[in-house]
Amino acid sequence: MTNPQFSIREHILDMPPYEPILPFEVLSEQLGIPADRLIKLDANENPYGALPEVSEALRCIPYLHVYPDPESRILRQAISCRHSLPAGNIIAGAGSDELIDLIMRLFLEPGDAVLTCPPTFGMYTFDAGLHRAHIIQIPRLDDFSLDLDAVERVVISEKPRIIFLASPNNPDGSLLSKETVERLLALPCMLVLDEAYIEFASTGASLIAEAPERSNLIVLRTFSKWAGLAGLRVGFGVFPDWIAPQLWKIKQPYNVSVAASTAALVSLEHADKLEEIGKRITTERKRFFNMLQKISWLKPYPSQANFILCRVRGMDARVLKMKLAKRGILVRYFDKPGIQDCIRISIGKPEQSDVVVKALEESYQKTEAGGQ
Repeated sequence: MTNPQFSIREHILDMPPYEPILPFEVLSEQLGIPADRLIKLDANENPYGALPEVSEALRCIPYLHVYPDPESRILRQAISCRHSLPAGNIIAGAGSDELIDLIMRLFLEPGDAVLTCPPTFGMYTFDAGLHRAHIIQIPRLDDFSLDLDAVERVVISEKPRIIFLASPNNPDGSLLSKETVERLLALPCMLVLDEAYIEFASTGASLIAEAPERSNLIVLRTFSKWAGLAGLRVGFGVFPDWIAPQLWKIKQPYNVSVAASTAALVSLEHADKLEEIGKRITTERKRFFNMLQKISWLKPYPSQANFILCRVRGMDARVLKMKLAKRGILVRYFDKPGIQDCIRISIGKPEQSDVVVKALEESYQKTEAGGQ
């Protein structure tokens, strides 16, 4: 039922909804499996969760009835100290997702172009559609590297306002080289580097230190993956001097809650512990990758993130996802060009990896035998 007096914007009526991962309790009910028996490896969450110090700090927050600092001053100063960056170039957000939306709100008029390189994080095109942008997509090459020559040609001919790139990229985990980024920065448009998974990548891979000095570089970070705070929604961006003051004008004033800010601050205070957890995850990534390589019908792709993308050969990837789900193992399947025959598996704890590998082998054997 509609009311012609209160019409909804036409482009929103035509938009497909974003399809997020379902939460634990919903999945548990759908599958008929207790939540504590699920192995949830479908959303690139940290299997070790938030630090115990974070949980303790959240229990002791004194002023829940008071609005948070609209500028997140203490958090921004802590980020500044951690990364040796001017606090004035840092803006905190309710996850980096909010900052992606703010950037588009700041730069885009209806019909302006945004360039992405799929397969990649779906929020770029979702938000671009919401802002009535013209979406240009330059597919990645077979190894998921950028078709850089094509990107350069299209930027010159189509004049997009913004390029959104994830490094490491989701869903394949590939990392942009410094040389590639330099070529992109030479183009006449804004480059947004989403470094949500950078803490799991090679040392020195981040471009965060360069954002204040570059006029067309924005770097985004999140506490969701590395710090295990996905449920609290907190991230930040590093912006050139000329952009940050304009973003303050359009940012919601109380966007980072007291709980999220407290959790992020405590995480930064204990960054050494998070770095150790990160090492455990990257060590397990290597072990898990080696195990997956031994499965003849899977092709795992090398990853610099906390997940591994696998191409499935000899059976339907969607069917494989459902078979694993019946066992309480949740992985991600994408019905998107270039990766319809792939599943993405987040890095879990070693004992979870062992269960996953066994389930993969048994699922394929049952398929060959014609079973369920």
